[in-house]
Amino acid sequence: MRRILLRVAYDGTNYHGWQIQNNGITIEAVLNAALSELLGEEIAVTGGSRTDAGVHAMDNVAVFDTRARIPAEKIPYALNRRLPADVRILHGEEVAADFHPRHCGSIKTYEYKILHAPFQIPQYRLYHYWTYVPLNTAMMRAAAAPLLGEHDFTSFCSLYAQAEDHVRTIYELQVEEHALFGMPGADTQAAPGQAREIVIRVSGSGFLYNMVRIIAGTLMEAGRGRLDAAAVARILAAKERHQAGPTAPPQGLVLKEYRFL
Repeated sequence: MRRILLRVAYDGTNYHGWQIQNNGITIEAVLNAALSELLGEEIAVTGGSRTDAGVHAMDNVAVFDTRARIPAEKIPYALNRRLPADVRILHGEEVAADFHPRHCGSIKTYEYKILHAPFQIPQYRLYHYWTYVPLNTAMMRAAAAPLLGEHDFTSFCSLYAQAEDHVRTIYELQVEEHALFGMPGADTQAAPGQAREIVIRVSGSGFLYNMVRIIAGTLMEAGRGRLDAAAVARILAAKERHQAGPTAPPQGLVLKEYRFL
């Protein structure tokens, strides 16, 4: 028996998340079906990050066991011919038989993308959260500072999360902004008729259910002038979900990188 690791990219728009669900198609179910057909045996993958419905990934990971002798590096070529166009395998390699992506040291990097423009731009609607309300990115950066380091992130975790341990470490949390289409403009708000992209980039040892989307929702509240860094520190210390901002919509979120230590 061999254990194979795959790196997976997908557009999560049409999927009910990673993990198999009774109410809709998922990335895990699509991979299981395609691998089982390719290898001629029943395959069940184990994912590194169980992304939510509508969330995207450029670099998620999955492992599975197989008796097939096809070289691991050849699996992406054969598997991609069996997958829908919105799911692609980018890399395959054989790993140790006891390797588990969620039980080893790793750094996951997510990006939450926001479109700030007077009107929605159709080409961005599936991959950005759109707002016409100005967001002050300097205030968002200041509000992000208390979240760096190791903390109990209960306030930034969905009430439906099953994790018993809510302590996580955030290594990096950045807020960037730039004009779209090469248009000049102010750093903190879009000029009339102008479109700007704001990217919240967070890297950590792991994330709780909806944690990144709640962080994004809270930082957007700061960008609207409703919270400051001191308030975010108090929210973190409170360990109560209702203290933090709203859960940002899923389409703005993408798993950018999954790096093993």
